[in-house]
Amino acid sequence: MNKTLSRLGLAMRAGKVVTGDEVVLKTIRSSEAKLVILAGDASPNTQKKFRDKCGTYKIPLVIGYDRESLGTSIGKPHRVVLAITDQGFAKMISDSMETMSEVEYID
Repeated sequence: MNKTLSRLGLAMRAGKVVTGDEVVLKTIRSSEAKLVILAGDASPNTQKKFRDKCGTYKIPLVIGYDRESLGTSIGKPHRVVLAITDQGFAKMISDSMETMSEVEYID
């Protein structure tokens, strides 16, 4: 597992990750979400919904990985969308994604 996914697991154990469409939308609307991660294999409608919502509320959105690796990283079954609710974890995770090599994006 790469650094970003293990950091997601760390954030989950710290209680700073929320999952599920409705819960993530609620945290976006209340501006509690600091970073939203969407699975690359999410449906086009789901991608559009979260792109629009994150754009409206000015919350960073990252689309990457697949639903299986996102779920595995936080110790749950397949997950399509996650929101990080802590600024420190959000920065740490987004920094590790920026330094990721292109090879790590391949499924």
